[in-house]
Amino acid sequence: MEVHDSPAHYYPSEALSLDELAYWIAFNRVSGVGPVSFRGLLKYFSDDLAMAWRADRKELAQAGITQRTIDNILRLRTTMSPQQELERLEKLRIRVVTWRDGEYPSLLKNIDEAPPILYMYGRLHEADQFALGVVGTRNATGYGRQVTERMVSELARGQVTIVSGLALGIDTVAHTAALDAGGRTIAVLACGLDTIYPPVNRSLAKRIVESGQGVLISEYPIGMQPDARNFPARNRIISGLSLGVLVIEAPPKSGALITVEHALKQGREIFAVPGSILSSKSAGTNKLIQDGARPVMEVKDILEALNLFLIPQQVEMQMALPENAEERQLLALLGHEPRHVDELIRDCALPTSQVVATLTTMELKGMIRSVGSMQYVLAR
Repeated sequence: MEVHDSPAHYYPSEALSLDELAYWIAFNRVSGVGPVSFRGLLKYFSDDLAMAWRADRKELAQAGITQRTIDNILRLRTTMSPQQELERLEKLRIRVVTWRDGEYPSLLKNIDEAPPILYMYGRLHEADQFALGVVGTRNATGYGRQVTERMVSELARGQVTIVSGLALGIDTVAHTAALDAGGRTIAVLACGLDTIYPPVNRSLAKRIVESGQGVLISEYPIGMQPDARNFPARNRIISGLSLGVLVIEAPPKSGALITVEHALKQGREIFAVPGSILSSKSAGTNKLIQDGARPVMEVKDILEALNLFLIPQQVEMQMALPENAEERQLLALLGHEPRHVDELIRDCALPTSQVVATLTTMELKGMIRSVGSMQYVLAR
């Protein structure tokens, strides 16, 4: 697909040299080299993946690589040039963001199994950290489409970035509604960025990038075709990029519910739109509510839960005010269990006025949120 970022804003990677990046890309092509293996290689070879690429079987085994994966590495390096692979990406104008890049999304970086490499068409913005995953069935009803359009439009106008999977049904409606409302959207693919799936959404993918309102992201190298095994893994990135996940219409067995499973493991908030008890398309969402997901009747329910009323101010504060010693001290005392301000004052030994003022600033920056009665938790 010919969707290109502007050449003036194209960077293969901002932290690694082109030579270093070529070997990151090469290892990302090896079947069996995932986040754990990547870390093992970086540690054993002192961050020198060029050395790892030339290593013999014994050295790779000492780095913790399995024999099957070693076979894959040895086989691939006889047929592929890392530098040529990098050149292919440059010709396609596909950007590469690694764990080492400042642009790598902080929310995603902190999940288990965060992908070492993200391939991108487009650029992430500072405000994309305030994102909500929106997922649901591919076979949406009129009700599901109407609810998605209404809620996503309001969220996008409130500068919440919408993350979804470019699939048919709810995903397509969510991306489109975000664009139509002038908001931002991120589409996470389960294949290489040179293969848009489903093909019917090529024009939507092109619009996301060329409008400047969004990004296409994949952990899969170019040439990777959509495979059934890729979609569940892709879903962990949708939830990993998001503060919470909203499910709109999902039958009992649905890929959307796999996204929920990942979101729960990642500590994300789960929201569900209730539907008719007579509709199989709402059976999954209704069950989520029974199991403790937040029922959503209006967008305000989401904004209140995630403290997303002041996104522009939060972005401005984060850019203008870096963390200081007081913020770091309070962050260390906070978690996902509410703590009262009196406890924080006692444990950090700072003056009451300074604690209260710092908590207010941290809440405005989106680092923490109040859960009422002078109690606070981490925002993500």
